Parts: sequence; structure tokens; C-alpha cells
Amino acid sequence: MFSFFDTKIEFLKGVGPQKAALINKELNIFTFGELIQHYPFRYEDRTQFFKINELTEDLEHVQIVAKIRSAETIGEGQRKRLVATIFDETGEMELTWFKGIQYVVKKLVPGIPFVFFGKPNKYGRKFSIAHPEMEALSAAQEEKSFFQPVYPTTEKLRSRFLDSKGISKIMEGLVTAAFPQIQETLPGEVLQRFNLIPKKDAVKEIHFPENPEVLKRAIFRLKFEEFFFMQLRLLKLKLTRTEKSQGQILNQTELLNVFYKEHIPFELTEAQKRVVREAYADMKSGKQMNRLIQGDVGSGKTMVAFICILIAISSGAQACLMAPTEILANQHYAGLKEYADLMGLNIALLTGSTKKSARKVIHESLLSGELPILIGTHALLEDIVQFRNLGMAIVDEQHRFGVAQRAKLWAKNPRFIPHVLVMTATPIPRTLAMTLYGDLDISVIDELPVGRKPIQTVHRYDKDRLKVFGFIRKQILEGRQVYIVYPLIEESETLDLKNLMDGFESICRAFPEFPVSIVHGKMKPQDKNFEMQRFVKGETKIMVATTVIEVGVNVQNASVMVIENAERFGLSQLHQLRGRVGRGADQSYCLLMTKYELSKDSRIRLETMVRTNNGFEIADVDLKLRGPGDLMGTQQSGLMDLLIADLSKDAPILTMARDAAQLLLQEDPDLSQPRSAMVLRQIRSQKKHEINWSRIS
Repeated sequence: MFSFFDTKIEFLKGVGPQKAALINKELNIFTFGELIQHYPFRYEDRTQFFKINELTEDLEHVQIVAKIRSAETIGEGQRKRLVATIFDETGEMELTWFKGIQYVVKKLVPGIPFVFFGKPNKYGRKFSIAHPEMEALSAAQEEKSFFQPVYPTTEKLRSRFLDSKGISKIMEGLVTAAFPQIQETLPGEVLQRFNLIPKKDAVKEIHFPENPEVLKRAIFRLKFEEFFFMQLRLLKLKLTRTEKSQGQILNQTELLNVFYKEHIPFELTEAQKRVVREAYADMKSGKQMNRLIQGDVGSGKTMVAFICILIAISSGAQACLMAPTEILANQHYAGLKEYADLMGLNIALLTGSTKKSARKVIHESLLSGELPILIGTHALLEDIVQFRNLGMAIVDEQHRFGVAQRAKLWAKNPRFIPHVLVMTATPIPRTLAMTLYGDLDISVIDELPVGRKPIQTVHRYDKDRLKVFGFIRKQILEGRQVYIVYPLIEESETLDLKNLMDGFESICRAFPEFPVSIVHGKMKPQDKNFEMQRFVKGETKIMVATTVIEVGVNVQNASVMVIENAERFGLSQLHQLRGRVGRGADQSYCLLMTKYELSKDSRIRLETMVRTNNGFEIADVDLKLRGPGDLMGTQQSGLMDLLIADLSKDAPILTMARDAAQLLLQEDPDLSQPRSAMVLRQIRSQKKHEINWSRIS
């Protein structure tokens, strides 16, 4: 059904086909509905006027009523500018224009009062405003609203008189025409419970607010609605999955009891116990588990995974664990084999490097059921890999796998979709987790095992290098090993590789008495592995590397991590790198090396790293600095099409909206009751996302 909001913008008064084509291209806006959601990004208070002697440099914008004393054009060619002197009863100042000089000159009429608006800057003793907005006082007094919206625009649009003011004029016509067409989208009880203004009023006030208080309520209402429908969609998917996806009942704990009584190497933390209980409740429920386990580096996710594997095997099923790299798969295999051997359980590793003869044995023993645990990389996804009864699929570092790849794993059991446990070592802020994984059940391991010493992190400048070298030497002489990491970023790979090689040479010169390894992504896998193994065995004392060591290296004896050019790394990457040390009982250190000149964001990142070891706190700062899009990558970017809400700032609104959506679905799961009619209508009018996010885990 065609609605008013589907109308093309060329039919709007003041637009027409040519301007419409430009707006289509520059702002990706095609219809009335899209244009009315092109919200202002700030507002200028035009109610306040300043005298010239009241101006200060820290004022963002000022509005002055003054008369023109003189105007002259100075300079030639590109240096040409128009300078006007204006005055009021308290003093005088200058206005400057570098563009559109001929157009401005015609408007400058001496002797009559004008309203000038712009950012004041001080040059010597005088204030000046470059390219001010100006209007005769008589015309300005006729303006309806003094609380003026400022819209996002572009240079090309400005050149066609579609600056913020031009867009505002068009928007005025659209809002007036649209007002009777705007329908309510939220049920009456939601409006009442959260004290929300009607949709009509919110749309009108966001564009042309009467005052700051009303504007605040309009913004709150529109953010709430955006989050409400996003969460409703995710929760509905979760409801569908839990109702329709049957899971094997895995409720036997014999092996777990034996492991717990006789072999467990350390006491579980309360957080680990809680997560095990949550997973076990899912596994024995008859519904398919789809659970995300978030835990910081070293929080013991692997032990939780092994406990779930034991429950699956006790219940007659098989389990697999899929990791994104061979290094990580090998590490999981080594760690889990230790426990599996204690329990007398068969375990195998399947990666791209597995020999053909070994593969054959693995395939046969999987089908016969003799092999209960398989660890591997994406090699697990090959069609030839068939299980007798796959009941538990664990995926580590899920963001490294494509959606289609993971779907293949779930299809390995034709009778039941395997229970799914996704583990991530990158703590995700709660607001982002509620959005990215809103249809998954989320468990958080938020404490480190007993006896782990927090890693001491310090920030050092290049000038402190000799002291840092002295510290490294002292640590090595005490029997420790050291990582020195350099950035390797695709855009400047050649230069970075040179820096890495230069760094390697200077380390070899500085520490001639100690053997040094080097590892980077451009090396052949066998060479990389050889160097890694030398370090793991303790044959080399220093490893110079790029971020290839971010995941997968677990050397208990390594207690020092030096990160060169630390300002070039993101917060989560710095945190992941730091997690490579602190694996043993010794005190560990992370040294962040930078140049002296740093941007504001870089300083915040480094200060955060020095202040805290808490991955969730770090992730929150990262979200505020980078925004959600960068943190999640492109894979789930469809979930981030937020027009006004902001995940990094609006966590309380998101929580309220999710509660409201949850309550509505509890009372009316199919949205079939009359009170949900407007919600259903809105869902149908929104773009349909075909992907079933609940299958993506």
C-alpha cells in the first residue's frame, strides 16, 4: 500500500527534479519518509543577543545586532577578501568573507540594523567573525522560531543553496504537510509508563522545537522508539527459536562428577560456576541452546567449555570446538587433551595441516562414535566430516567466522540442531551485546581465577627507551621472556614491515647476549611456527612480532609485553595483546611505548589501559571513542542503522525500550491483540531483514 511517506522528494515544494537528484546522491534520501527522518544534529539558540563588549573566544556562536560602518575588498586573486566593520553602542568589530564576495557586497547596506550570527575569534585586540550569517533586523524579527535546527549537509548541496537554512525551509513545508499523516507507533500503556510524548509531536518538535525542554522530550521519544523496534525484532527471533528449535536433552553428569572429584586442576570461580549452571539448564531443557559466553582474557572460558563437553559425552553425544586459526586450535587441543587424557577420553585435532592418513582415521572414528571430542579450524566444516551424533558445537572467537561457515556446522546433525556455545575473549559492552546478541542468551565470566596477579601497565615515551631496555634485561636475567610488538596495518604495510625489521635489528644490537625470535604475517606458516616454537620452548628470550600473537600464544614464562607505537592500536587490540602475558604466577608487565605528541583519543586510550585491567570497562571506553560500527565490523552492520539513538550514550534508554518490548511480547507473543495493532503496522512498514540472526550466534 502506497503511503504519503513513500512520495518522492521531487514533489515537495521547493525541491523539484534537479535538487531531488542532488539530495538523492549526496544524502541518500529519496522519499518524504526518509527526509523527515533527516534529523538536525544540533540547535542554535537564537533567543540570546550579545553586545560587542561581551564577546569572549570560548563562545561557540553569538548573535549580535549591529550596523555597518564600512566595507572594503582587500588583496588580489586567491588572497582577495571582503572586510566590513560593524558597531553597536559598546564597541566595534570586523566581519570577513573569502567567498561569494560580490553577492555579499550587495547586501551590506550601511546605517540599518542587521542581525549577525557566527563564531567569534580574536585577532589582536579586535574580535572578528568569518562568513557570518546576516539578516536585516526587521526580517529576523519575523522569524517564527528562534531555536534553530542545524542539519547535516554537504559542500555540493551548499553550492545549490541547500545549506542548513535551505534544508530547514524545505523541512518546514514537509512537517506541516506530514503532521496529519503521522500515526502513533507505540501502545498507549507504553506511552503512559515511560511518559512519552505522541509521535506527531515528537516529529514536529525535533525539527522545530519551542524550547529546550520540549526538544529533550522529543529526542527521548524518538530514541526510545528506535530501540524498541530493534529489540522487539531480536526478542521475537529469540522467542521463535526457543519455541521451535528442539535440542537434544543432555542431562547426564557422570563424567563431570568424576572430573570434579578427582582431576579438576583448580577451584572454579563463582562466575564460572554460574555460567556452567546457566548452560546446563539450557542443555537439559529440550530446547536448543544458543549461548554467548563473554569472558576476559584468562578468565577460564576453556574450562567452562570442557565441563559442557563432559555433560554432552555423558549424555551419549559428541562435541566439537572450532577456532579461527591453527595456532589457536593447537592451543585448545593441547589444553583440552591434558584434561581428556585424565578422563581417558579420545580427542583429535583436525586442521589444514592434518595428514591424509590421520584425517581418514578421524573421519571413521567420528562416524563410529569412538571419537567424542574434535578440535579444529574451518576444516571441521568440510562435507566429508560427519559425526555420529553431534550434540555440542563450541565456537571460539566467533567474529572471525563467516555466517555461512557457521551454518554448515549446525547442519552436521540431521535430527537435532546441536547446542551452540560461542566464546568471545573480546568483552562487549552491555549495550552492544544487547543489540548484537539480543536474541542469544548471554553469560558473563566477570572474575579472574584466584592467584592471578593483575598485570602492571605503564606508559613510556621514546626518550625512556634506555630505561625500558634496562628493565627488559633485568627481567630476562630473572628467567622471564619478553614480547615486543610492532603495528602492522594494511594501509602502511611496507613502512610498518621496515619498522619491524629495524626494530628487530636494534633489539639484536641492544641484547647481543640473548637469542631473539621474529614473527610476522608475511612469513611462511612453517617458518612462523618454527619461530613460535623456539619461543615456547624457551630457546629464545625475546619475541619481536606483529599482532599475529594477539591470539593463540600461551607462554606462561613470558611476563613482559612491550607495545611499540601503542598510539596506533585500538583499545581492544591493546587489551588483547596485554592478555598474552600474566599467564603464570609471576608478576607481569605491559609497557606502552609512544612518541610524545599524541591526539586526545590516543591519550584517553593509553590512560584507560594504565588505569584498569577490566576488559568490560575498556570495552565501554572503546565504544564511546569509536562508536558501535567499528567495534562490530561489517558483519552485523544492518543492526546499526540507527538514525538518532546512540549505543555509546543511550544505554539507559535502550534498557527501558528492551524491558517494554519484553513485556509486550510476554503479554501478546503474536502481536495479535488490538492494542498491538500499531506495533504490527510499524514492523510491516519497516524494511524487512531476511537474515535470521538467531542462527548466526
